[in-house]
Amino acid sequence: MSRTHTQAATPTLHAPSTCTEPSTKLTALRANDYDVMAPACPSRTVLRHLTDRWTPLIVANLEAGPLRFGQLREAIGGITAKVLTQTLRSMERDGLVTREAIASIPPQVTYELTALGHTLTDPILALRDWVNDHAGEVLAAREAYDAS
Repeated sequence: MSRTHTQAATPTLHAPSTCTEPSTKLTALRANDYDVMAPACPSRTVLRHLTDRWTPLIVANLEAGPLRFGQLREAIGGITAKVLTQTLRSMERDGLVTREAIASIPPQVTYELTALGHTLTDPILALRDWVNDHAGEVLAAREAYDAS
């Protein structure tokens, strides 16, 4: 069975904004200067980091408090040490987590959400709840689509 898709006119979902090209002075922009719907806006990189495969799971696990690297990796499951390290470094760079290293043998490294990172917990936990509530429906729709 073939699928035909008609292309409807897509309404503009973003207002004109001052956010056009990445700049070295982004911190000087106000919150209403960013428009994630504008293709050239650097806020898109923030969205990309927040919606990658692992960031929501890291935020959900750190919501209750700090965890050591191994505890976090075990709680998430299915993530390699390399990918967890890369994601945590990106989150640290974005100001979402702090990393505390205690010099010992073996080294102890603890990660904790920053105040900015904690502002993500409600949306991330709401997304997790939605996925838990609707995963069956989405999987059934996917299966029906693939079968047609």
